[in-house]
Amino acid sequence: MSPSIMLPELLWLLLPWSLAFVFLGRMRVCPPAPDALCGTRVSVIVPARNERERIPPLLDSLARQDGLDFELIVVDDNSTDGTGDVARAAGAEVIGVTELEPGWLGKPHACWLGARRASGDLLVFLDADTELEPGGLRRIVATHARHGGLVSVQPYHRMKRPYEQLSALFFIIMMGSIRSFTLAGERIRSNGSFGPCMVCSREDYFRTGGHGLVRAEIVDDVALAREMGRRGVATHNFIGRGTIAFRMYPGGLPDLVEGWTKNFARGAIDTDLAMLAMMTAWISGGVAAFDALRGLPVDGLSSWGIAGLIGYAAYAAQIWWLLRPLGNFALVTAIAYPISLFFFFGVFLRSLYLTLVRNSVRWKGRAISVRSAS
Repeated sequence: MSPSIMLPELLWLLLPWSLAFVFLGRMRVCPPAPDALCGTRVSVIVPARNERERIPPLLDSLARQDGLDFELIVVDDNSTDGTGDVARAAGAEVIGVTELEPGWLGKPHACWLGARRASGDLLVFLDADTELEPGGLRRIVATHARHGGLVSVQPYHRMKRPYEQLSALFFIIMMGSIRSFTLAGERIRSNGSFGPCMVCSREDYFRTGGHGLVRAEIVDDVALAREMGRRGVATHNFIGRGTIAFRMYPGGLPDLVEGWTKNFARGAIDTDLAMLAMMTAWISGGVAAFDALRGLPVDGLSSWGIAGLIGYAAYAAQIWWLLRPLGNFALVTAIAYPISLFFFFGVFLRSLYLTLVRNSVRWKGRAISVRSAS
């Protein structure tokens, strides 16, 4: 078969495929840090709700950080499992919260209370399920010293059970929608930040209003970056390999579905149209490549079937290249990417239904009204 006969089919598949290199072609890690940082008082603030089983690795990793002076504040958001006791035993200052203030959601409220208690010049917000690598806190603080503004880091995703691999496509789309890793670099303003690890100066936080700006936002990290950006504080995003890690949804498949349901439809609604169009085209190309490959046994060596084989291999290789810096994803996850793709569709549709029809999602035992967060 002449290659020219196959060229239109290949272009149909590979032009969308190439878009991933545009919207996610420059992922960057935090730069190396000096052995010690002097003169900066750092406050580490950890919002925590029923995290007794998940917070010890973070507390242990903080105890091993060196070359930096910092205080640790854990905001115990009405936990019923003894999270506050675990944090106190590790030497943290614990703020107990029994009720949310009117108009606030849990995490923004906890972050706000922790920031108000903090005495540091620099505020580092860490989710309770994160874990710092040796020297990781120093590296995060040094990154802020170099870039200023609001710095956020997406932790490296450590997975232990097969179902966790289903997050693959969510990670790629989430990283692309943040608009920080395009080929244009920081010439394009970021579209959000990563909530598990954020750092900004005390001055910038309170001057702009901090989490008070996003008190009713479900996807508070994305909203915070936008609101602070409107007030002159730029966002700089990084990936966490070598700096900070987490295990995102260890509680089983329902935990994973609930977590992505909470975040994703709202995030898609807030994604700018150009980025949304590119990611939609990229996903469509991946579906088309799978569809063409699926017909190969029936149609034989047709131009569309051969193009599908080439396109499928290209998508699998590209997805593997994209996933490797983000977590310990397995090669088979990239090779069998349609499984993650169709799981993504299912959770996304569920999220749209709960967000747009039911106007309510659940997270950590709380029902969250989307209407109030809009």
